[in-house]
Amino acid sequence: MIRRTQIKKVLCVAEKNDAAKGIAQIMSNGNMRRREGHSRFNKIYEYEYHLFGQNVTVSMTSVSGHLLALEFKAPFQKWHSCNPVMLFDAEVEKYCPDTFVDIKRTLEREVRQCQALVIWTDCDREGENIGFEVIDVCKAVKPNVQVFRAHFSEITPNSIRRACETLTEPNLNISDAVDVRQELDLRIGASFTRFQTLRLQKIFPTVLADQLISYGSCQFPTLGFVVERFKAIQAFIPETFYKITVTHQTDEEEVDFSWKRHRLFNHTACLVLYQICMEVWTILLFQDPLATVTEVSTKPKSKWRPLPLDTVELEKLASRKLKINAKETMKIAEKLYTQGLISYPRTETNIFPKDLNLTSLVEQQTQDVHWGPFAQGILERGGPTPRNGKKSDQAHPPIHPTKYTSSLQGNEQRLYEFIVRHFLACCSQDAQGQETTVDIDIAQEKFSAHGLMIIARNYLDVYPYDRWSAKVIPVYERGAQFQPTAIEMVDGETSPPQLLTEADLISLMEKHGIGTDATHADHIETIKSRMYVGLTADQRFLPGELGMGLVEGYDSMGYEMSKPNLRAELEADLKLVSEGRKDKFTVLRYHVEKYKQVFIEAVREAKKLDEALSTYLGQALEFTPQDEMALELPLPVRKCPQCSRDMVLKKKKDGRGMYLSCVGYPSCKAALWFPDSVLEVSRDESICPTCRPNPVHKLKFKFKRGSLPPMMPLELVGCIGGCDETLREILDLKYLRGGRAGAQPASNPPSGSYLRDSQSQNQPRVQPPPRPRPESRKPVASVTSSPWASHPPAVGGSDVTVCNCGQEAIILTVRKEGPNQGRQFYKCNTGSCNFFLWVDQPEERGVGNRNATSWTPQPPRPSVGLGSGDGAATLCKCNEPAVTRTVMKDGPNKGRTFHTCPKPREQQCSFFQWADENMPPGTVCFLFKLWKM
Repeated sequence: MIRRTQIKKVLCVAEKNDAAKGIAQIMSNGNMRRREGHSRFNKIYEYEYHLFGQNVTVSMTSVSGHLLALEFKAPFQKWHSCNPVMLFDAEVEKYCPDTFVDIKRTLEREVRQCQALVIWTDCDREGENIGFEVIDVCKAVKPNVQVFRAHFSEITPNSIRRACETLTEPNLNISDAVDVRQELDLRIGASFTRFQTLRLQKIFPTVLADQLISYGSCQFPTLGFVVERFKAIQAFIPETFYKITVTHQTDEEEVDFSWKRHRLFNHTACLVLYQICMEVWTILLFQDPLATVTEVSTKPKSKWRPLPLDTVELEKLASRKLKINAKETMKIAEKLYTQGLISYPRTETNIFPKDLNLTSLVEQQTQDVHWGPFAQGILERGGPTPRNGKKSDQAHPPIHPTKYTSSLQGNEQRLYEFIVRHFLACCSQDAQGQETTVDIDIAQEKFSAHGLMIIARNYLDVYPYDRWSAKVIPVYERGAQFQPTAIEMVDGETSPPQLLTEADLISLMEKHGIGTDATHADHIETIKSRMYVGLTADQRFLPGELGMGLVEGYDSMGYEMSKPNLRAELEADLKLVSEGRKDKFTVLRYHVEKYKQVFIEAVREAKKLDEALSTYLGQALEFTPQDEMALELPLPVRKCPQCSRDMVLKKKKDGRGMYLSCVGYPSCKAALWFPDSVLEVSRDESICPTCRPNPVHKLKFKFKRGSLPPMMPLELVGCIGGCDETLREILDLKYLRGGRAGAQPASNPPSGSYLRDSQSQNQPRVQPPPRPRPESRKPVASVTSSPWASHPPAVGGSDVTVCNCGQEAIILTVRKEGPNQGRQFYKCNTGSCNFFLWVDQPEERGVGNRNATSWTPQPPRPSVGLGSGDGAATLCKCNEPAVTRTVMKDGPNKGRTFHTCPKPREQQCSFFQWADENMPPGTVCFLFKLWKM
């Protein structure tokens, strides 16, 4: 609801300064005051206007296209900052580029004095998104400002006044579609561009050393169309065909009759028919063949006037008829629009709305010396009667002139004249003619000839871009006979398709849903500027060697990335988002994940790209193992317990050792640092059946000699999700500390308690004195048993050590003689769990976070009999006595006994142990503790 009494001053923002000036001139009737803003390119126009039912002061200013840009956050902006695959999950942010900061300052200053904001940006997707950028900037300094949207298709008095009277709310759905497209284009383009540029520059250093090898989900299918046509021409095999022609020369004209069979590809068959035509008269009547007229028909023939002009047709016709490329065409059209000479040039509509006054538009053009008489003729014949198409975007009318001018020059004048002549032509009448068809028979072979007489040129008089020529033939009567001047059998060859013109390419992009009418020209310009394609002398597209190699390389991987399917699906989803029929975030997640999988497969198959390009660029250099490892994609091990993104294995900065990190760094600092005793660690394909959320992949470890007890193997596979007791002890996995903002993780963090905030790793290790047992602490209500869970909150705001049961732990002292005699440790108060923690281990007691609870959650471990006799029970992971079974299957282990879980198969834990091995479950961990002590 508009609070009209509270609105005294209104800020209006247009998309460009020219538009702001034109709108202000109309609204103020030329009585506006101009003053400077912070940006010297974007002026401020002030005037009084009757709006919201009252007189208000209006400040009209502008932006210069998009005010904000989308970029990765700082840690991901440099090309070598991360593996390109991480860009699919990296955090992005909108920011104001330096070149537009002055515009932003102007908006912030002006809106503080206003009670309402009216968006006058272009009424399309991009314009709506720019409008919301303006809204975000303004609301950041004045949250309570009222926001309205003006809808208009041309900068004319009627259109602007109508927009003022019908202000609405901005459409967030349309803006969301642009947000999705921008983020996807950034993620997809940056990841593929970095990958192929860094790789190919190393493999082909002499050719591509300094070249940016960009990728875009629109530009690549556009390149694919050019390559596909070129390869079709290369693969084309011409075929020889044969046909019979008949010519009749009279005193007035020479008439060519075409064969009804058209052509034959068999020489013998055609020769036989030709000889029949020639010999039947010679044998029977000893004279040359005669042709008999079997039919003479006459019917009206029309050449249709053009449809109203939409953006795609404007680009195609300007390219074909005026030889102005699509990029230049749209640039000129935008300028003509902001000058108020034509309607909005970005439209999908080819139907004139019923409320558009076409008569007044035609009247404006009667003063021109070239097409003025034709415009006058339209009015005299009853007014404009346009031929309408079938498309409407429900936003803008077809492109048409809105004001007459004779002061333009160069391509601006040529394009304006074309738009005017096209408008007058479609408001006129079809060209009318009379077509005559003559059919003849020679030895039962049928031939025909056509003649055309133009009765009324109509639209052709004002539209020189179309041709329709008359063709005169003599008068023939049915049943008459004549002697042909010549009967010949001629041959020819089929010809390949031609290379694509720009108009052809735009047609294919529109047909397959690649880009929009507003972006076709940009995508074409991109593949030209990247040298993926070139132009022949007659302005047809020819793929370059780099373009050919890229398309062939990616297509050989099986994804056909040069085909339009992937992008066309995205464009369809963006349309649904703009209509409010699909959720922005759902579409974004789906397409990010889809392109991420394509990227991962493309990197795995990268050698196919090298091979394809080596055909055109010469011998490819071999990648060193170090280079391959640098580009190798880290596969996810598990989901991060803090932010649910993937966690992957990474090398430490100094190259020695590995750690498990969340791909959401730096916003998420969750990391699992492996001690120096771990020489190698890699992801195993096996998945832990216990840990959640699935899948949690097991890891394959290789340890230093001497770092494990003598009876333990140096290579083992285990789960770091918390269920593997052996790894918990070896790696000292205790708990996960929350992710706070901090510096990049150190290259060699201290060992022990590795899954924690990276900042705390760099703090000095403090050895606090033993603490007395607290007497008045309340237990924590609930504790998560997973070693990946975040800390429970501290009770009472002080340090409390809590056992696995969620109870306050007690402090005991080692009495037994040995290196730990007198050392204090925490233990479960009730004995219900096997919680254990040394008091003097600061990294296990929350150093760097004094409000965090020192907490060592571990699932209950199975009891293991370690008596002196052989009767000790073997327990499975469920803490149940294991059963002994015998291998019955043929093989090396047939007859061998083993221990396993006693439960039914579908309920069994993963416990397994050969009966003839000395170490029952839990012994490893027990011996490892003894060995460390």
